[in-house]
Amino acid sequence: MNDCKSLTDSELLRLLKQDNASAFQELYDRYWHKLYFLAHKRLKSATAAEEIVQNVFITLWHKRKRLDIGDLPPYLAAITRYAVYRYLVVEKRRAEKEAAAGKQSLKPVPGEILIDDKQLLELVKRLTNELPEKCRLVFIYNKIEDQALPEVAEKLNISLKTAEAHLTKALRLIRSKMGDLAFLFFISL
Repeated sequence: MNDCKSLTDSELLRLLKQDNASAFQELYDRYWHKLYFLAHKRLKSATAAEEIVQNVFITLWHKRKRLDIGDLPPYLAAITRYAVYRYLVVEKRRAEKEAAAGKQSLKPVPGEILIDDKQLLELVKRLTNELPEKCRLVFIYNKIEDQALPEVAEKLNISLKTAEAHLTKALRLIRSKMGDLAFLFFISL
């Protein structure tokens, strides 16, 4: 059955239990954006939200034979919420471990120079000046002035995808330059 768009969720679930990939694809197309919105609203991270939604659908496919779902939208929303909560717990633990490790590594080692926030901000500003204009503006508005990417896109009269591409390019260039500058900084000591 190729045309699954007209089928109800119950019919799609029945076909899904029979290993129908078209039914799975229709469920995916029907609910991916809604679940992504739900996850992104709580996480504020596109990458994490995408990963969670992908895992929700992977779980749905793996458990397709055993599923007994009465109402699909609340079920998908619930497993997405639980996945978000699990993600937040794991991230909190990771942050606590990093903070604990960071406290230990903050003890000055003889001869070590710590870069403070002001120096780091100056370094980032200097690196942003080397970026192409649109990349630089998107980076400054989004990362330094903390404006949402859709706002930045509207302000610069570009599409959201273009703004995302500029931000990705800016971050990549800054990371690569910071690595080079950090190396030069330590060599000059």
